Amino acid sequence: MLRLHRVQPDATLWADRATYPDRLIFHTPEWLRFIAECQNAEPLLATVTDAGQPVGHFTGLLSRRFGMRILGSPMAGWTTSYLGFTLHPDVSRRAALGALMPFAFGEAGAAHLEIRDRGLTPADLGGLGLRWDSAPTAVIDLNPGEDELFGAMASACRRNIRKAAKSGVTVEEVDPDPAFADEFYDQLRDVFAKQNLVPTYSVERVRSLIRHLGPAGRVLLLRARDAEGRGIATAILPWHHRAMYFWGGASYRSGQHLRPNETLIWHALRWAKARGLTEFDFVGGNAYKEKYGTTEVAVPWARRSRSPLVAHLRDAAKQGFAFKQRTVARLISAR
Repeated sequence: MLRLHRVQPDATLWADRATYPDRLIFHTPEWLRFIAECQNAEPLLATVTDAGQPVGHFTGLLSRRFGMRILGSPMAGWTTSYLGFTLHPDVSRRAALGALMPFAFGEAGAAHLEIRDRGLTPADLGGLGLRWDSAPTAVIDLNPGEDELFGAMASACRRNIRKAAKSGVTVEEVDPDPAFADEFYDQLRDVFAKQNLVPTYSVERVRSLIRHLGPAGRVLLLRARDAEGRGIATAILPWHHRAMYFWGGASYRSGQHLRPNETLIWHALRWAKARGLTEFDFVGGNAYKEKYGTTEVAVPWARRSRSPLVAHLRDAAKQGFAFKQRTVARLISAR
């Protein structure tokens, strides 16, 4: 029977966590410091044991909402793709999830739990009292050669990449500097304005990500310039172990006819492949990503509350945030 035991992080713990083949950048100390800072949350780390022997780890963060303790692994809105478990290959993820329930609502004292684990599937969730939403992601296998990767893209996507090159669009790799966040965020505002919306997070979150991941060399920052040297698009791409992730991309509407976004992704794919990474994860499954030759992977977002009232408050907060975003956008537009 699997059990979870809360532990305090130290060098030995981090060294052990770094040996698991399913580890992600979202399990690293740099990423946890980023979330903790932006969400005013407390990292919660636990060791998974089987008959007293360590067989894995759990990663989450505790925060307070409506006066209650919330255990997010992660929570929606944290701009964090997956947390959950790192486990030995022969350990059942469903069994680990089952062991998480008494730990979350017992030792951790949570009133609400959310988890999105990269290795969990809908088949793992039944019978555990969980509700879940389908939250697939789109990934690209980087093992094929560059020609094969390029050929797997839709013909229109390939044409756009060639068009950008002929139009003089260039891509540069930017040194990790929180000042890059301001450029990215200005473009992001323009992206959201096109849909009569505003960004769902502040520029400080972008600065925090770069500040924490930059010194560890775990984020690729890209800028696309037009033929006159003007910055027209940017991308932020954390990476670690075997995978790169598309955390954010933005561009000015005035330069989108030059197709810089496709060029940024193509540059990132080649950069990641050259460094031995084997997967590019778009962290979400929107239709526009299919043009890059992606494969959809099911990654459910599961949740469980101590009581129906807590579940209702969670859903109401989500709806309230969406309403606030639309309202702020209308006010800005009216000005």
